Amino acid sequence: MKYLILLIGFVSFTSYGQDYEAQGVIDKLSANLKVQTSFYVEFSANIKNNVSGTNESETGKGWVKGDKFYASYGENTIISNGLKTWTVVKEEKTVYETDASDDDEESMNPKKLMTVWEEGFKNKYVTSEKLNGVQVHKIYLHPKDPSKAEYHTIVLYISTEGYELKRAIMKSKDGTVMTYTLTKYDANPSIDDSKFVYDAKKYPGYTLIKD
Repeated sequence: MKYLILLIGFVSFTSYGQDYEAQGVIDKLSANLKVQTSFYVEFSANIKNNVSGTNESETGKGWVKGDKFYASYGENTIISNGLKTWTVVKEEKTVYETDASDDDEESMNPKKLMTVWEEGFKNKYVTSEKLNGVQVHKIYLHPKDPSKAEYHTIVLYISTEGYELKRAIMKSKDGTVMTYTLTKYDANPSIDDSKFVYDAKKYPGYTLIKD
């Protein structure tokens, strides 16, 4: 689950080392997201590492409302009301409760997936091309301080119409390549706050462990 740093506050890029064409595209993407009070996303993910022989594919979905989120990935679910986070592990029939933290690297927060590019990266515009029949801008990101970064490269595919994120490829230092492709995105859906609170009745027989 450590690869699902999903996701998810908006901070402007500094001008140092930025490509003006790439920055213009990213600014429009960020502007679209900033005005949304909630969103729903579905995505497919592939995690591959040739050295370890890892090649896993899963689908996921997430609901986000402010600092709250609900996300499922494979058979795991993470629920957060902004104060507490509950990680539901089906295989173990266990729920882990922790304090919510924006810095939690084990989080599967879909908002982080949508804003992974925001801090600490230089950007470079590559080209405009077709992705699954949609015209997109292709942008490379590289860390300003590689010694402190988990990823050496992030590749973003942003639609030329509507400026929506369509795919993100994250390449980590250990050779792992994580590819997230968005298959559905709904802006500003109505989501009841109860969606973001763990309900033990929905998980009979599960053990709750509080950190």
